[in-house]
Amino acid sequence: MSDISRVGRRKFLVTAGVAATGSVLLKGCVGNPPSSNPPSASTGTPAPGPAAAGDAPEVTTVKLGYIPIVESAPLIIAQEKGFFAKYGMTGVEVSKQANWASARDNVTIGSAGGGIDGGQWQMPMPHLISEGIITNGKKVPMYVLAQLVTQGNGIAVAGMHEGKGLGLDLTGAPAAYIKGFSANQGRKFKAAHTFPNVNQDFWIRYWFSAGGVDPDKDIDLLAVPPAETVQGMRNGTMDAFSTGDPWPYRIVTDKIGFMAALTTQIWPFHPEEYLAIRADWVDANPKATKAVLKAIMEAQQWCDKPENRPELIQIVSGRNYFNIAPEILTAPFEGRYTMGDGKPAFNDINAGPLYWTDPKGSVSYPYKSHDLWFLTESLRWGFHKGQLKDFDTVKRLVDSVNREDLWREAAKEAGFSDIPNGTSRGVETFFDGVKFDPENPEAYLSSLKIKRV
Repeated sequence: MSDISRVGRRKFLVTAGVAATGSVLLKGCVGNPPSSNPPSASTGTPAPGPAAAGDAPEVTTVKLGYIPIVESAPLIIAQEKGFFAKYGMTGVEVSKQANWASARDNVTIGSAGGGIDGGQWQMPMPHLISEGIITNGKKVPMYVLAQLVTQGNGIAVAGMHEGKGLGLDLTGAPAAYIKGFSANQGRKFKAAHTFPNVNQDFWIRYWFSAGGVDPDKDIDLLAVPPAETVQGMRNGTMDAFSTGDPWPYRIVTDKIGFMAALTTQIWPFHPEEYLAIRADWVDANPKATKAVLKAIMEAQQWCDKPENRPELIQIVSGRNYFNIAPEILTAPFEGRYTMGDGKPAFNDINAGPLYWTDPKGSVSYPYKSHDLWFLTESLRWGFHKGQLKDFDTVKRLVDSVNREDLWREAAKEAGFSDIPNGTSRGVETFFDGVKFDPENPEAYLSSLKIKRV
């Protein structure tokens, strides 16, 4: 992999807020039954795009799953603002999934069996599904086509721990407090994420281990649906939770916990969730695949415009999608986060979710170097030892699953700028000073003090 040349930095400033009413209740999020959201009428539908000029997609339908968190916004906006239709994909279904396990099961059976063709994923779920690692041995090859978002995640801690210094840096007294929790409380410090061995599991593991807390030995770390975690924080049985907006903000506004760390602090402008579709669908429909990509890219650009953020909030918070009060999303989309234990608040749109570009360059482009980091973390924690054996296996898997070439072709055909020059974003630096060089992932792994390999 070669380093890319940096594209220009740009800043996003929020110029408008959202005036909304309603109680601060979070409904219809992870845990809802799957539902399809057919195309709905919306203002400002784009005129027909390149598909009308003769480059029509092979099919006009695809079923894409999503989880109702801010990472899914490009899929929803591509539907609601008519971008899918603009590029000839007039029959797209955007289908709410009950949880990550349901999404995995639904893509395994495919849309022909009543499931989905692809959609939004935590990483490296597409790689694990491709190898049959999390599908009971059934290999369903998938292609990673685009990154959907950066940031928009955080680690919330129950209010009972206020005043214990649990912030970004856990070294010293905070780590001692967590590791000594069992002796004082009769149970280990309990933390959760939404699905094992993927993004939100990695974020909270990195946070704990950077502070000297072993997430496999010093605490209880488990996968729990968000609603159960919130209830656990209420009744004093859950201590920390790694998840995406709007759940952290819900925990704060309900005054049952506080934000200890944002993922933008752990790794600024980090890779987050991705668009991935079954390989058999992509291989059969390359033009349709690029049409889907063009629509999502245009949606990502629309989402990043400050003047569109109020409308974005109104759309995704609606009953068909997140089904929450709009004001729950206002602060995260403006980059406003109140931190706990007296830590400085954030008031910068660059601290929240970004969809097309960020100060490091492209958000949407799926860098192979980022796939490599996720799979290196899998090696670090000893996940899937029988299948992910070494770096040769990992690099082969990245090359077979990541289809950045299709992203690049789609972006050029659509006339979009901000196209990276290479497949690597270069050396990444984490908050604790650790560096990940995609040219030498073995050195990164060797530098980590807490690991299972």
